[in-house]
Amino acid sequence: MRSLRGPAVIAAAVLAADQWTKRWATDVLQERPPVHVIGELVKLTYTRNSGVAFGLGAGSHYPYWIFSLAAAVGIVALLALRPERPVLQRVALGLVLGGAVGNLIDRVRFGEVVDFILLSWRQWQFPVFNVADSAVSVGVMIFALAWSGTRPEPTEAPVPEVPGG
Repeated sequence: MRSLRGPAVIAAAVLAADQWTKRWATDVLQERPPVHVIGELVKLTYTRNSGVAFGLGAGSHYPYWIFSLAAAVGIVALLALRPERPVLQRVALGLVLGGAVGNLIDRVRFGEVVDFILLSWRQWQFPVFNVADSAVSVGVMIFALAWSGTRPEPTEAPVPEVPGG
């Protein structure tokens, strides 16, 4: 169970940071114009997202919390079934788990997710996001890179060659 402690600590840290920053954004940014952090590049602006990633499906009454719940359950299952994963995979799964639970809490409590980070570059504007979204995105990228660098173990023992055969 020691190998599950790392992902659990990472998930808890992401969850705490996510919930704290969403509370802060609600208290400080709601009903205010965007706050410029780094010129036009990084702005803090309060919004709520009732849809899924990038606001897709916003306004519908579909229970999107199911996706967050499925992700959290799937990650716990992955960790439980094979806890001795490479370190990067455990870090990645901890990030995704913390982000999924952070957004799950919002969806269950409010029916939508608090978003407040806006990145812009010239005419390009990235959809507003939050700490949980960042953790999920970074975690998925790390997991994909870590997974692509591992070789699967053979499923059966190699057949020895017979001399002179």
